[in-house]
Amino acid sequence: MGYPVDFALPLPIRGLVLGFTIAAAVGPITLLVVRRTIEHGHVYGFVSGVGVAAADATYAGIAAFGLTAITTLLLSAHTALGVVGGAVIAIVGLRTMLSRVADVAVDALRPGLLGGLASIYGLTMTNPLTIVLYAGVFAAIGLAAGSGFLDAAVLTLAVLAGSTLWWVVLTGAVAVARDRLSPKVLTWVNRASGAALIVFGIAAVWAALA
Repeated sequence: MGYPVDFALPLPIRGLVLGFTIAAAVGPITLLVVRRTIEHGHVYGFVSGVGVAAADATYAGIAAFGLTAITTLLLSAHTALGVVGGAVIAIVGLRTMLSRVADVAVDALRPGLLGGLASIYGLTMTNPLTIVLYAGVFAAIGLAAGSGFLDAAVLTLAVLAGSTLWWVVLTGAVAVARDRLSPKVLTWVNRASGAALIVFGIAAVWAALA
């Protein structure tokens, strides 16, 4: 099975496309960013997306630089990380289902941007199997682990840029939709996304313990 990246493309473009494509895969983190955008506004949602992009870039860097010791350590803690991450996602899902969307996100009630970025970065990092994903994709596009500092650095930064670009697109679209939908409709969106988060969280815990 091939990847949607032309080997003739320059390395930065390959990394950009990969970062965007992998970030665009719908999962619990995507739903969390959507929820934050709806509940707290565009800026908070985008900053949360940057936190996810930073986690993607961290794992991409570990894979690109061939940091096997860190990879082994993180994979050995996969069960604990999966249980913790899944439990947090399920709890957030429950809170999301029970919450109502205010007409306007009030600045005074909005959580701090740095805290929002750090919290979703940490949650995204609870899936160390992402390292395996990036290592496999990098090998497919012709970059072996530890093949060179410059190539690894360029690819890591390109993944960060590509992932960030996805969150620019997604949070922008969600923010526009938020402004056009009534609070009642957004409350039902919250309930649906909250239910999905609960399912994702339970599945993550189950997978970690299996």
